[in-house]
Amino acid sequence: MAYRKVRAGLSGSMHSQGLDKEEIQTASLELEWDMEKELEEPCADGFQLEPAENRIAGGSPGVAIPELDHIEPSVSPHGRFERLEEDPDYVTHFTRPISKGQRNSVCPVVRYLLVGTALFVLGLIVGRFTRSTPGSVSAPPADTDFYQRVLSDITAEKIRAHVRALNSLSTEDGELSRALYLLRQWTELGLTDVHLVNYSVLLSLPSSSPNTITVKTSGQCFYPNRQPCHTGSPQPTSNNQLFSFAAYSASGTLEGEMFDVQYGNIQDLSKANASTNGTNKIALLKLGQAPLLYKLSLLVEAGFAGVLTYVDPCDLPRQEDLQSKAFSITLNPGGDPSTPMYPSIAGSYRELRADLTSLLVQPISASLARELLSLPEFLKKGHCIPLAAPATQVRKTIVLTIGTKTSYKTIHNVIGYLKGATNPDRYVLVGGRHGSWLGDAMNEWSGGAAVMTQIITSLTIQARKGWQPDRTTVFCSWGGSEFGNIGSFEWGEENQVVLQSNAVAYISLHHPVSGKGPLHSVASPSLLQLVSDIHKKLLNCTRRGNCTGPNVNSVQTSGDVNFFANHLAIPTAEFAFQETSAGKKTSFLSEAFFPDNSSVLETLDPSFSLHETVAKVTGAAILRVVSDPVLPFYPLDIALEIQNKLKGGELSSEELLQKAASLRESTAFFQSEMMRPANDPKERDPSHVRMLNDVLRDLERSFTVPQPPPGLYRNILYNLNVHATEFSILKDAQDMQRQDKMNQSLSQVLNAINSAERLIRSGLELFENDPTQTN
Repeated sequence: MAYRKVRAGLSGSMHSQGLDKEEIQTASLELEWDMEKELEEPCADGFQLEPAENRIAGGSPGVAIPELDHIEPSVSPHGRFERLEEDPDYVTHFTRPISKGQRNSVCPVVRYLLVGTALFVLGLIVGRFTRSTPGSVSAPPADTDFYQRVLSDITAEKIRAHVRALNSLSTEDGELSRALYLLRQWTELGLTDVHLVNYSVLLSLPSSSPNTITVKTSGQCFYPNRQPCHTGSPQPTSNNQLFSFAAYSASGTLEGEMFDVQYGNIQDLSKANASTNGTNKIALLKLGQAPLLYKLSLLVEAGFAGVLTYVDPCDLPRQEDLQSKAFSITLNPGGDPSTPMYPSIAGSYRELRADLTSLLVQPISASLARELLSLPEFLKKGHCIPLAAPATQVRKTIVLTIGTKTSYKTIHNVIGYLKGATNPDRYVLVGGRHGSWLGDAMNEWSGGAAVMTQIITSLTIQARKGWQPDRTTVFCSWGGSEFGNIGSFEWGEENQVVLQSNAVAYISLHHPVSGKGPLHSVASPSLLQLVSDIHKKLLNCTRRGNCTGPNVNSVQTSGDVNFFANHLAIPTAEFAFQETSAGKKTSFLSEAFFPDNSSVLETLDPSFSLHETVAKVTGAAILRVVSDPVLPFYPLDIALEIQNKLKGGELSSEELLQKAASLRESTAFFQSEMMRPANDPKERDPSHVRMLNDVLRDLERSFTVPQPPPGLYRNILYNLNVHATEFSILKDAQDMQRQDKMNQSLSQVLNAINSAERLIRSGLELFENDPTQTN
């Protein structure tokens, strides 16, 4: 059996620190062969839609390396570890005692053959009577036909039909009509306990008059989209002008000098402070590179009183005609502002918090930013120059007028369950949304809702034929998403204790198609390998010729995934088509909500083939997480991610590096051990597997910090962009150049690694007490 070779190989290295290089290399190669051998076992993957390719030999899954060479993203199928660059001179220092079962793992071949034959005959007899037992629940089919049937039932035409039905709903009741429609649909499809969960929450809405920006020296007055203000007789105000506001911004009138702070990093703010004359300052700020809330916190510390924010046309992944369009943003970090950190249920105390910042914040169009910077209108075709104030420009005095109002509104979540058979109290959450800004301003939400409904359709068809997943799938459609993920936060806060104990993963359908670029997936480190495997198998990379590999990373993203990834540290995954990224500057541009997207789905994906692909890969991920006996989480990927972040870091201490190497060593061994019950049904003692899965589920929780900077995830395993090479809290400490903050951040990272190490070692004790081990 595969795991016995793994254990034997590690046993030799642990008991012999004096092995020469040749022996260590031999053990490493034997271990690599063994893990690859797992893939040849039937049903090792659960589905085999595309054979794996380009496997690289030479990695050693069970040997941990303190060497911090660059570690490439893992892409090896089901078997992890291709990413390791092993040091041939390395000898493991893992000193866990070897169990008696390991010392006696080599048994006569004849005894195995006799026992195997007897078990096979007994299995046939038991299986026959089990299938004939009335009322018994059938397990998922052992072959891959089941997965093929589920995924082949998902088609573009079916998703198109769902989208058109959703878009035809009346807008008079706004969010409620969509929620009631999904409630009826999911109930008819066969989900159990489908219900609405309602919350009364405080929303920030625009006033009846649009916000204005006035240049004091010239007297020119503009609306946020650069249209001149109405003078003389009143004229009707367009919805787009009202639409352009920052929810939960401070309101009033502010007069001050405008400073071009570019992306609002420490260097840009230092320049602005060096040239200030002490008057009120209004920042002209670009979206991108970092969360808006983080940049606003820096502006407050720098003494700014107002902010005009825009999207630089050069940062757009494609040349869209958005220069003349303003947009909306929210300054809400999450949930109902009137009930911070607790749910908006009956009896809850409510704080009247009309604004969440002291800054007056107003989003504006790129064309208005160009006007305020006195830049030329026309550029050479095909050549984009980033907007920036000329060095000799005289600063303008701006009068900023902002009016917003607050009102309590009811938002609606739709929750439905597909019960599990073996572990019904373990939940796999699948989340989308049905809310949008200002009623009917945008309806791109329907794409995610349609994909989720089709996945539910395909799964319930199989459920009616007798199939039942191992774990319970909880389908969630959230309301109030664009105002700060309010619906998901409130439901999560109300059920936080249950979710911390029972939720094992969150799979997001927040925005499945936002462009025609490649499929881009975001996954927490635990799920990077699974998502990479699904990319390769379902997208049929080899038949498309030139292929750069899966586009998968652990980037901090916006949307309803926030509460589950950030506050609960539940492993998450999201598949989405986006435009080709132009670089790290494009990060967090999704914080801007542009209007006039009523036909965005038909424009971006007229054939709905992109939606079909997202539905299939999302469905494949759901099937694996709800059905695999051992959760398809790979702890070694977390350890490698940590070492990558600490590699070459100026702040990394020797103790920190040693802790990271020790964690890598432990997780490598733990991962090889967890393959036993994953691949061998005889190893699946229910209580043993349940404890093993709890360790896999809880590992990422070790990496949450109590109070990160505003806008940054509490879960420090997520990066700010695809190019990030260090922990975000360490980057913040370096930017601020505060030694006390650096020491505090380093202590938080050290404590997180130490907590994860303790959890993994407690998991390894499961194998010492394994009741299946016999002499």
